[in-house]
Amino acid sequence: MAERTDTQQGHVHDVIGVGIGPFNLSLAALAEPIETLDAVFLDENERFDWHPGLLLEGATLQTPFLADLVTLADPTSEYSFLNYLKASGRIYAFYIREQFFMLRAEYNQYCRWVAEQLTSLVFEQRVSAIEYDAAQACYVVTAIRPSSGTIRVYRARRLVLGTGPQRDWPTCCDGLDGPVCHAADYLDWRDTLAEQPSVTIIGSGQSAAEIFNDRLDTAGPAQRLDWFTRSPRFFAMAYDKLTLELTSPEYIDYFHALPEHSRQRLSRDHKPLYKGIDRDLSDAIFDRLYEKDVHGTANVGLQANATLLGVRRDDATGDYRLDFVQTEQGQRFTHRTAALVLATGFAHRAPDYLAPIADQIRWDGQGRFRVCRDYAIDVAGDRIFVQNAELHTHGFTASDLGMACYRNAVILKQIVGREVYPIERRIAFQNFDAGALSATTQAADHPQPDRETT
Repeated sequence: MAERTDTQQGHVHDVIGVGIGPFNLSLAALAEPIETLDAVFLDENERFDWHPGLLLEGATLQTPFLADLVTLADPTSEYSFLNYLKASGRIYAFYIREQFFMLRAEYNQYCRWVAEQLTSLVFEQRVSAIEYDAAQACYVVTAIRPSSGTIRVYRARRLVLGTGPQRDWPTCCDGLDGPVCHAADYLDWRDTLAEQPSVTIIGSGQSAAEIFNDRLDTAGPAQRLDWFTRSPRFFAMAYDKLTLELTSPEYIDYFHALPEHSRQRLSRDHKPLYKGIDRDLSDAIFDRLYEKDVHGTANVGLQANATLLGVRRDDATGDYRLDFVQTEQGQRFTHRTAALVLATGFAHRAPDYLAPIADQIRWDGQGRFRVCRDYAIDVAGDRIFVQNAELHTHGFTASDLGMACYRNAVILKQIVGREVYPIERRIAFQNFDAGALSATTQAADHPQPDRETT
């Protein structure tokens, strides 16, 4: 039987964060200076590593460098990206580079730099179960060290769940062997894919585009390259400034207050705002295709409106046979490929470790967390918080790195009982709620008389 240790003999922390991705790492960095806050963050990995399979050369974040772990909450924080650049000797080089978007590999290095300085992070701790101890009024978190099987027990009055979404693997691809991978593992499969006579990418958005672009640059004319998406087009991400105002506290207020069916419709409409392709990358892909066409080396195919129905492997040839339907025409067709990359994104699922406390959590009719405006999901509304699990209640800002500091400032206020970092209530020039606009108009039409002062 594995050794079981109750950390610090039943010591109760103020908060335990489960998972150390960018969002909980941001929370840990913002919590570090708060002397009265006893926090610990657990993660099953050996160290911080953000999507290592997608750290392609030249790939950048789609949010500006100011959207680091701390700056938008505390511009004076020692854990800022600019301070990292100064400490690493690259601040002048970054200044001369004149790029607003940091490299994705650079962001990963920055996050690791922050993680190495924080005292509240504990790696190699896979949370297996969370229970509630009514006698101590705290949550009991059981974690296993993957390498040794050692069991440790942690206790806390509050939880912040930041394990994030998991790879979305199409069910029709279950059980496939051979050269097939999820986009998140692309770099691990890159050399294998280079040896295949044909490679097909399925999916839309930035990851699919980056992988297609990488294969386009490295594959010779002898390798066939295809890209299928069920979206109606290969759309670029909307990044104009008035659209960016949707990443605002007041739009979250507006979205959260809408009926569930309206939020669900808007979530579909908003996909181009966060699942599209960076416009510069889209342009670069077209230019590269044009060049290859001029030189007669373009051996590629792109198809939109293509929904994958099934995949099976031909034992005789080893190829995959993909069955699609062109959704606008309703026409079925088949495609063959030697290798398959599934850029099908990520989906959130309630972690199994929550099963013992499922009755303390608010659920909606579809089995999802019913997330309060302040990011709590427990019945009491102030004990269990989530990171990047509120797409259906708060809109596409759930996964936006630029809103991490705002969300963590809100969560910290709930945990600490005071506004540690100033929380913006209104930052947009435009109105979203007609009621708010009406109140503003009425105030303008009926100004209050000036009050005399003494």
